Amino acid sequence: MPVRKSQSGRVGRGKGFGLGLAVGSAFAFGGSGVAAKPLIEAGLDPLHVVWLRVAGAALVMLPLAVRHRALLRERLALLAGFGLLGVAGVQAFYFASISRIPVGVALLVEYLAPALVLGWVRFVQRRPVTRAAAVGVILAVGGLACVVEVWAGLSFDALGLLLALGAACCQVGYFVLSDQGSDSGERAPDPLGVIAYGLLVGAAVLTVVARPWNMDWTVLAGTADMNGTPVSAGLLLAWIVLIATVVAYVTGVVSVRRLSPQVAGVVACLEAVVATVLAWFLLGEHLSAPQIVGGAVVLAGAFIAQSSAPARTSAEPVASGGPERELSAHGNVA
Repeated sequence: MPVRKSQSGRVGRGKGFGLGLAVGSAFAFGGSGVAAKPLIEAGLDPLHVVWLRVAGAALVMLPLAVRHRALLRERLALLAGFGLLGVAGVQAFYFASISRIPVGVALLVEYLAPALVLGWVRFVQRRPVTRAAAVGVILAVGGLACVVEVWAGLSFDALGLLLALGAACCQVGYFVLSDQGSDSGERAPDPLGVIAYGLLVGAAVLTVVARPWNMDWTVLAGTADMNGTPVSAGLLLAWIVLIATVVAYVTGVVSVRRLSPQVAGVVACLEAVVATVLAWFLLGEHLSAPQIVGGAVVLAGAFIAQSSAPARTSAEPVASGGPERELSAHGNVA
């Protein structure tokens, strides 16, 4: 009995630590918009800001890529998928969608990802999902609709909605691929190595899309206006690269491995709440009463989902990382 209690305590602490990392990741990701908007208003194209974000983070993580270069032989498909979906795909589809539909609508559609993750787990992997977890997702999505005030300026541009849905699907890929190695097996790829190569792949893809050689580089040498306060453009870029990308991705991927994709996906909905609150304080974009209520509902949904999602076993990783893991998931390999 003492042994069982000790193991239960370790699991509880691990889950609590994972939840803390997931919340930290949501805060880090949520702060990206507040820093990026002044740069865009100063004259940078949104895609150029995205390229600077991903390319800068890839440069920071480059030493880790060199250290984990064995991943190129062992998990090339995983690295390519994470870079294409979890890094480049989410960014490119989202920025393309907001050129056709309101930002709030695009954000809401993108954050259907937690519901899509539950659908993946339930119908593709045929694993059980509790009713409470499903209710948590519904609450989170409903609350998010209030946060972004989806009823204001809704536009049914079919292509724009499809692009936003593409961002949501790519975000599902981020959560599912982040779960690689969650069974703690010896072949589990190092999350820092996966992130490093994912950023390198994402930077390469975005270079083709954003065409940074056409960027107005002089903007980075000046200042940007943040609600009447001049702030160094270089400082804003440093925040976007180091905090909103490097720290955000590292804490996010590690949290998925300690929790599960469905739980981490719901907690990630806090990103929209964080972004809205920071915009209120730093950019002067005030919250309405429905937005405040919606933020509380998102928090409630995230809590319900994370406290009621079924525990997974080491034999049931959410996504397989290769032939060996695929067999293991079906019980054919010890």
